[in-house]
Amino acid sequence: MKDGNGTGRPTGGRGRAQGEGHGSGTRPGPSAPETGHPGGTAEHRHAATPWPEARTIAARAARSVAARRAPLSVTLGDALGLVLAAPLTALTDLPSFDTSAMDGWAVAGPGPWRVREEGLLAGSAAPAPLADGEAVRIATGARIPADTTAVLRSEHGRTDDNGRLHPTREMQHGQDIRPRGQECRSGDQLLRAGAMVTPAVLGLAAAAGYDTLATVPRPRVEVLVLGDELLAEGRPHDGLIRDALGPMLPPWLRALGAEVTAVRRLGDDAKALHKAVTTSAADLIVTTGGTASGPVDHVHPTLRRIDAELLVDGVKVRPGHPMLLARIRDDQHLVGLPGNPLAAVSGLLTLAEPLLRALAARPAPESYALPLRQAAHGHPYDTRLIPVVLRGDHAVPLHYNGPAMLRGIAAADALAVVPPGGTRAGQQAELLDLPWAAAGIDACFT
Repeated sequence: MKDGNGTGRPTGGRGRAQGEGHGSGTRPGPSAPETGHPGGTAEHRHAATPWPEARTIAARAARSVAARRAPLSVTLGDALGLVLAAPLTALTDLPSFDTSAMDGWAVAGPGPWRVREEGLLAGSAAPAPLADGEAVRIATGARIPADTTAVLRSEHGRTDDNGRLHPTREMQHGQDIRPRGQECRSGDQLLRAGAMVTPAVLGLAAAAGYDTLATVPRPRVEVLVLGDELLAEGRPHDGLIRDALGPMLPPWLRALGAEVTAVRRLGDDAKALHKAVTTSAADLIVTTGGTASGPVDHVHPTLRRIDAELLVDGVKVRPGHPMLLARIRDDQHLVGLPGNPLAAVSGLLTLAEPLLRALAARPAPESYALPLRQAAHGHPYDTRLIPVVLRGDHAVPLHYNGPAMLRGIAAADALAVVPPGGTRAGQQAELLDLPWAAAGIDACFT
């Protein structure tokens, strides 16, 4: 197998049961022992990819694929969250005719005015022109009659005993008329290619005359859950544990812009894994567990068997050290996540997020930092990702952030990027936002 890192693979222990990190990890002090964890040796530390570089490699791996993906035409109802593959160009003037900006009267010339009996509503046919000294009742959005001087708002006019209309305040020529083409002219570029389709973009596209949009297709992702010890339902028992990643990963991947085509539970079956990988039509295959070198860790052997190109084999990050990224063919990649839940989240945000973002042509989020309210314990050599909640102008590290724990991340707003050696209280830390609000579990603070 072609190895993008050139040396070494993780050794020791299952990818689902690594001993990387213990306890809350938010208290300053010496690092926890790294027993049974791949990457504990100097040789592996040298071979593993630094965390920022791993994210860059993942994004770069997808860009050449993204450039070859054909645009997808979708209806407005299916376009939310996608990225425009072509500029949004106005198909008509907006507004496409002179229209009233307010309820009131369209008037011609100086007042007082005699008022026509019929009124004008939005959607009415073209009205007859107004003569000087004439007015007509008009609704917001209705077409302005030719030769109209201004629109007099309902609250700014009164009628006398003879039914003649008088203004109650001074008027300006063209007042409360939206002229044709005020917002744009036909052919104007409204949005560039690469813009995210938001609800407001859908409204603009509809107003500009679109029924469909040319978009970058969602990356298709297939999730392969590995491990004989995993239960799909019920309580843990007899050494078996509940599968947390099967329910968690698909909605998280959708939040990252992917279309999840399948979730398969394969157990520890090397033949089933090989068949699933070689028959998948997904743009990205995500596996959970089995990324180390134990007797039932089949991800590396499967990648060697199919001559995949290993781009990242281990990352200098905790939790999630034994994650990997492989190119299966020119247009297909595999991200191998550790089996421990928080370690899998780390792998998801380190490798899958930048790769999916590049495939979907989504813009990279702007990086930002906040000071940590408490010190965050660091690893001697590796980056750490720690769940935090945002409180005013500070980030508060959460407890329950061991690699097998989800209690902290379930309450988190973001992950703090803690460099090797740790971060002092009050020191700035880079933050990775999560796509949902914090759950507010107070117990995570104590």
